[in-house]
Amino acid sequence: MINKRVVRYVVIKILVYLITLFVAFSIVFFFLRLIPGDPVSRFIRLIEQRYSIQLAQVTQEIINEYKRKFGLEGDIATQYVSYLNRVFLEFDLGPSFLNFPNPVQDLIAWRLPWSIGLLGAATLISWAIGILAGTLVGWKRGSKIDSIMFTISLCMSQVPFYLLALFLVMFLAYIFTIFPPRWAFSPTVTPGLNLAFISSVIYHATLPSLSLILISSLGWLISTRAITITILGEDYLLFAQAKGLRKIRILSRYLLRNTLLPQTTGLAMSLGFIVNGFYLVEWIFSYPGVGTLLVQAINALDYNTVQGVILISIFTVLTANLIIDLIYPLIDPRVRGE
Repeated sequence: MINKRVVRYVVIKILVYLITLFVAFSIVFFFLRLIPGDPVSRFIRLIEQRYSIQLAQVTQEIINEYKRKFGLEGDIATQYVSYLNRVFLEFDLGPSFLNFPNPVQDLIAWRLPWSIGLLGAATLISWAIGILAGTLVGWKRGSKIDSIMFTISLCMSQVPFYLLALFLVMFLAYIFTIFPPRWAFSPTVTPGLNLAFISSVIYHATLPSLSLILISSLGWLISTRAITITILGEDYLLFAQAKGLRKIRILSRYLLRNTLLPQTTGLAMSLGFIVNGFYLVEWIFSYPGVGTLLVQAINALDYNTVQGVILISIFTVLTANLIIDLIYPLIDPRVRGE
């Protein structure tokens, strides 16, 4: 039998998702138009710098053609309609200034797997470590281990990712030369599904992953500890303890399971932000991900690429949250009205 409450919940979540997506994409469009300067003039100067040439005579026809290619033709209303048509109907993010005339979506598609592989794995690992450690520390609240771990977590979780990344590069890459300081794999291996390439990718990803995992896991530990301490006072947990259930059963079945529910939404947010949430870490390690592409695009004033990366980021964050919202009725009986 169809649960009307669940159907209404799903419909509302999808509508909110679509409206938020449209509003966010519109804000990006108008925000970038507020940046001073002429994008076409900047693009022409970029061409001159790249090829060390001087374009003495650029006719108005050439400028108009570039404006048409970049979606800058006509007034702001015309550009907005063209932008919505390109993004929502044609799934076209326009040509890249950096790699003209290659489309922005091709650049992002090539770099996105690297970001997902590095940042996605680091996010999941840090989430798992933080949840388990936070639950155990919260279970031992008031103990010496709780005091030590909580103090360390509070201090270290405030350290920026890029600062720890620079520290790890200096000590583990340049001083002790344990890990490579940059790139995604060794130039001596052939890319492909072979053991040498895969092991090289894992080896090069270890250092940037550590800089993300060490800090992220402590943030998850702090929030999970707080949730755990709150749950410890719930009636159902006190009842389970009164029944004489073993501690390991209470910890795994009652405490850990109910700790996961609120942290699942946080995981969705973190997974959504992997596209550009840690772009400085990618840039420090010269990792060929979307974050590095964003830094390069900002330095080159490549409006289309900056806009494309931001749009992909918004889409991933909102979509990840929608997926979690749609899964929630399966894991939380209260949403189903039970």
